[in-house]
Parts: sequence; structure tokens; C-alpha cells
Amino acid sequence: MTRITRRIPRIAAAGAGAAVLLALGACSSSSGDTTADASASPKLSGTVTVFAAASLKESFEKLGEEFEQRHPGTEVTFSFGGSDSLAAGITNGAPADVFAAASPKTMALVTDRDGTDGKPVTFVRNQLQIATLPGNPDRISSLEDLTKSGVKVVLCDKEVPCGAAAQKALDAAGLDLEPASYEQDVKGALTKVELKEADAAVVYRTDVRAAGDKVDGVDFPESADAVNDYPIALLEDAPNRTAARAFIALVRSAEGQRVLAEAGFLKP
Repeated sequence: MTRITRRIPRIAAAGAGAAVLLALGACSSSSGDTTADASASPKLSGTVTVFAAASLKESFEKLGEEFEQRHPGTEVTFSFGGSDSLAAGITNGAPADVFAAASPKTMALVTDRDGTDGKPVTFVRNQLQIATLPGNPDRISSLEDLTKSGVKVVLCDKEVPCGAAAQKALDAAGLDLEPASYEQDVKGALTKVELKEADAAVVYRTDVRAAGDKVDGVDFPESADAVNDYPIALLEDAPNRTAARAFIALVRSAEGQRVLAEAGFLKP
């Protein structure tokens, strides 16, 4: 079964539409009733469309495959990108079932417009690291080292959660950093280092881990002041509500938490 994944451009969080089939069976539980194991769900079918922060890409794709195996006849499609762009797409009418954001602030862009069915729930947390070139040739060991002359640094755009967290960490360190560029999401910032177009980037440690030997990761104490909570919610206009609830339940289940922990996410 072919999985569809795509990243939402920052300016136009396009309606990553998916034609969905109505889920079989009725569901009378509320959106907050997501702690049950997904395997206990009724017979499910159709497409579940998930808008998720770019940093969740690897973990959510694994969970999407697990969901499809548990529920033959279903398909999980993803749109990954900056949380603010995803939120804009949802509020502009892009059809989706689930929203997983990288910060409560970006989730609020949807909840403030009554766009979710029930209250979002924090399912993981994430912390920043400095991604450097393999072998760390610039000997970067702190945020202050990023301000050294000749070190080319990229950051996430300040409007997306990874950029806001980086700015919070820089403020905590009392540093003023002018990056070579601002990228639309965390994957864009990391890619600059992977392609050796930048010497370093401030990203999430989960993204450093996902990159393998393409980058090195450097911890810094100020990251403790900028840990992001990740909320997830069923959307008010979700076309496939029953299957969407089951996917959220999988994310929050012991199996889902194991996959996310292996990627480097912190417990909620």
C-alpha cells in the first residue's frame, strides 16, 4: 500500500486533501478517550490524513505502517512541515483528521478557532541540540561557539517551534546570533548541514539522531530552558473520525511511546 508523505510549503500550507471512506461502525466515545489500545478499535477502513510537525516524520511513518498492519483496509497519509504552516492549512480548510504540532502555541492557532474536537493532549516532548558537520571540525561545544567568526549557522524560522525554542535558548545564554539563513522547518535547517552548506544548525536531538552519521550532535545546557511539548488532537471536521481516534490511541499507547522514545523524544 503506497504511503503519501509531503511537506507543506511555509507560505501556502496547501490542502493536502485525501478522499476518505466513511469508517465502518459507530463510535460514541469522545475525542479525549484515546488512551485505549488501538487494537481494541472497531473495524476500520479508509484514509486517515495526519498533519504533523516535520520532526515527527520518521516516527509517525513507522506508526502509520503499524496502524495499517493492525487495520487492513486503512491507509495513513501524512503532510509534514512547519507546525505554523500546517495550522494555517487546517484553518484554511485543508481536509485532515489529526494534527500533531511541535508546540502548544502552534496548536492554539487551530484550537482558538474551534478547530479541534476536544482538548489536545501532550504526547511527547523534544529538546534541542546543535547539529555539526561530521567530526565537528569547528570544535563547537556550546551555543557561544556558534557566534565565532567564520562559522556558518542556520536556524529554523522564528515562527516555527524549533526556531522559537532556539531563540529562547539564545536569550537564556545572553547571545545574539545572526544566522546565515532561516529555514521553514527543522528538516530544512538540518539538510543545510547534511549538504555541507552550513557548519551548524540548532535543531531537535531527534533530528540529529535520525540523520545518523551525516551530522554530529552537541548538547548545550540552555536547551533545558527550551523543551517543547508536542500536542495531538482530533480535528473538528475530521472526515474519518473513528479511524483518526484509533491512530491517536496508537500514538499514545505503549507501542507508540516506545517508537517515539527510540527516536529520542522525551516522555510527556
